[in-house]
Amino acid sequence: MDFTNPLVYGVPVFLGLIALELSYSKVFDNNQLYKWKDLISSVSLGVGSAILGALIKTISIILVFNFAYDLFNPIVNGVRTNIMGWESFGYAWYIWIICMLLDDFTYYWFHRQNHMIRFLWAAHIVHHSSDNFNLGTAVRNGWFTIFYKPFFYVWIVIIGFPPEMLVVCLGIEALWQFQLHTQYIKNLGVFETFLNTHTMHQVHHARNIEYMDKNHGGFLNIFDRVFGTWKELDDSIAIEYGVSKPPNSYNLYIILTHEYKNIWEDMGKSEKWGDKFMYIFGPPGWSHDGSTLTIKQIRAKLRAEESKTIS
Repeated sequence: MDFTNPLVYGVPVFLGLIALELSYSKVFDNNQLYKWKDLISSVSLGVGSAILGALIKTISIILVFNFAYDLFNPIVNGVRTNIMGWESFGYAWYIWIICMLLDDFTYYWFHRQNHMIRFLWAAHIVHHSSDNFNLGTAVRNGWFTIFYKPFFYVWIVIIGFPPEMLVVCLGIEALWQFQLHTQYIKNLGVFETFLNTHTMHQVHHARNIEYMDKNHGGFLNIFDRVFGTWKELDDSIAIEYGVSKPPNSYNLYIILTHEYKNIWEDMGKSEKWGDKFMYIFGPPGWSHDGSTLTIKQIRAKLRAEESKTIS
C-alpha cells in the first residue's frame, strides 16, 4: 500500500505560516522577533535540507527501511511473517496508533542523543544556532542529520511495521514539530500534562543553564517526564535563545560546519587517543583538562556553590 508523505503538503503551509507570523510581528507586535539575515539563512538551510532530504530519504527508504523490512519480514506461504514468528503488521487503525507511539519514543531518543553525543550535536546544532525563536527557526535544519536518522528508526520496520507507514508517521511528527516554534501560542492548559507544547519547546531552544538539554519529546512529553529531561517554562526566567558557542555568521557553510571545526581543534588539545575519542563522542562541553564543562558538570558545580553559600 502506498501513502504520500504529509510533508509534501506541509511545505507550502510552512512558508505561508512563516509569512503570516513575520507580517504580524513586524506590524503589530515585536519588530525584533524576525531578523532578515537570520531568516534568509534559516529558509536557505530549510530549502537545502528539503532538496537533500528528498534524495537521501528516497535512498534510505529503499536501502535501509525496505531492505530491513524484507530481510526480517519475509513472505512465508504468501503471508508477510516476522522472523520471530508473528505475522507482520497491517494497516488497521490501532496499528497506526502503535506505530505513531513507537515513532514518538524513537524521536525522543534520537533527539536526546543529538544533544548528548558531540558528533551528532555538530549536525543538530544548526537548528539551535539562531538566537531567534520563530517559525523561521523551525525550518533551520542541518543537512547531515539526514544521513544517520534512518538508523535510529529502522528497528520499527524490523519488528514488522510497513516502511511506508513509518514514513507517514515521520512526516506527521515533523508537522507537529514545525508548529511548536512559535511564541504566540501560550499555555494549553490540560494538554500541557501530556503533550509536548509550544512553551516546552521554548525551554528546549533556550541557552539558559536551567533549560539546556530539556524537553526532547516529539508529540508527547511522557518520555521526558519518565527519563528525567522534562522542564516546565518558568515565567520568572528571561529566556535567551540559541547556543553557548554560536557560529556568529549568516554564511551557510559556517553554520553547517562550525562545530565540526571546533571538534577538530579540540582534538588537538590532547595527545591521548581516549581524549580525542571523547571530544568526538562525549557530551558537548567535555574537556580532558576541565577547561570547558558539560551541562551536567556546570549544574553540579552550581549546586555545590549554592550549598557552600547556604552553609
